[in-house]
Amino acid sequence: MANPNAEPRALIEGRPALIVIDIQKGTFIDQSETRAIDHMPDYAERMLKARTAIDKARACGVPVIFIQEVHRPDLVDFGRELDGSEDVHCVEGNPGTSLAVEEMGIRPDDYVIPKRRYSAFFGTDLEILLRGLKVDTLLLCGGLTDVCVHYTFVDGHQSDYFCRVIEDCVAGSSLEAHEAALRAMEYLQTGARRSLEEVLAAMEAHAVAPSAA
Repeated sequence: MANPNAEPRALIEGRPALIVIDIQKGTFIDQSETRAIDHMPDYAERMLKARTAIDKARACGVPVIFIQEVHRPDLVDFGRELDGSEDVHCVEGNPGTSLAVEEMGIRPDDYVIPKRRYSAFFGTDLEILLRGLKVDTLLLCGGLTDVCVHYTFVDGHQSDYFCRVIEDCVAGSSLEAHEAALRAMEYLQTGARRSLEEVLAAMEAHAVAPSAA
């Protein structure tokens, strides 16, 4: 049941930033059935859709922040991450660990936040960057819906950001996990699940609004 006392919120409240989570080269160079991390069938296609959101954000003056999972070659910083279904992944020096620069149109002066854990907030300077940019709303895309996107959403929620996930531009370890994570995020913030079309329109409106000047 929806909370009858919940205040209706706009898709973008205050200043937004687009957070591009773990869209790395391995997504596009490893199409084998057996992978270090399971992916739902149309994973790569969904990641490519994020480029549309990135281009629109740039055109509308919305900051774009790229998140990159990366681990040391001696695996010392994995912690409990390998206790579940995932095998070793995103190791420094591996070609698949680098960001998908060409596919996502990443520029040398873009904001890049490396992380050692699932959440983009945990042990990184993302919070410092967001405060410096005076961001209120996080627009999330990337992968995995049920892991790094979900955990970043939760930490953003607990830090009192308005969090929106672009459901066309995220993908999970499975379709079932993807859908369950989207439902869990919607539970935390009503209106969290948004289509790419809705987000593009909201960024356009934000760019032309007098308050955005």
